[in-house]
Amino acid sequence: MLVTQKNQYALRALFDLAKHQGRGLRKVADISEAQAIPRKFLEVILHQLKGSGFVVSKRGYHGGYALVPRPDRITVGDVLRFLDNRPDPFHCRACVSRCKCPFDKNGCAFSSFWRRVDSAIHDVYDDTTLQDLLDEEPAPQRG
Repeated sequence: MLVTQKNQYALRALFDLAKHQGRGLRKVADISEAQAIPRKFLEVILHQLKGSGFVVSKRGYHGGYALVPRPDRITVGDVLRFLDNRPDPFHCRACVSRCKCPFDKNGCAFSSFWRRVDSAIHDVYDDTTLQDLLDEEPAPQRG
């Protein structure tokens, strides 16, 4: 699974919301600044994430976004699959052309290889929660 810039921004936005979970709503401007995500792009991503059940929002001056599930209940794989709108993570990656494969599924020498690669990648994505990422964040340096 290719991790796009949009996927990276979405994960960073959810990471930020996870860091602030339980402290009220988080404004788009604050997430944008803290995670170096362009504000307009972040607004689109957060709006899309509302449909996932990962976040809720409230409009207005005191509005913002909040993470709904606990960070240990959301995996990187859950987020990436939602964003890519692809329930089947093991589609063929052997061909550059996504439209019509010039090889029949049984005759492709690369098919098995790419399935193993995808499987290994998805294992990492599905075994990593937002809480794992929070736990791995380096402590701020004081000095």
